[in-house]
Amino acid sequence: MLQLLTYLLFFACVLTACQEQSDKPYVRLKPSTSHQTVREKTVIVPPEVGRRWKAVKLAVIDKTRGKENIFVVPIGTPYVIPRSALTITVEAFLPAFTMGGTTITTSSNEPENPAAKVKIYENGTPVFMGWLFSNFPNTHAVTHPKYGFSLIGVVPVGK
Repeated sequence: MLQLLTYLLFFACVLTACQEQSDKPYVRLKPSTSHQTVREKTVIVPPEVGRRWKAVKLAVIDKTRGKENIFVVPIGTPYVIPRSALTITVEAFLPAFTMGGTTITTSSNEPENPAAKVKIYENGTPVFMGWLFSNFPNTHAVTHPKYGFSLIGVVPVGK
């Protein structure tokens, strides 16, 4: 009998607690309205890197035709992909990509971990802005319904 009273008392307390909670007004958490500044990392291309490399080689894969074309895209100049509505600008090339803190740079001038910061536009609308990595082609891969893009090489000045 004592055990039954204990269970009933426990059940009554739980029921009361639940009812008290449901009587409280529902408070919806609102997203922060403070404007936090998202800081883009600073890309540092050492002068010797800029003097050594003039272009990158990009593979552009037409997924609908199963055809791949290689294009030499100059660093810093918009390049229109023939027979398409695509324009690619290579903003920076780093032969040995490294990132630390708020800085992206290169650890050497040798192509150990080549990366190109690119902007890809289709009919003037941006479709990708980010990095293409030669050694890690699936990292930050471009998702486009018709085209795929890969960094496959680099062209030194004088070639």
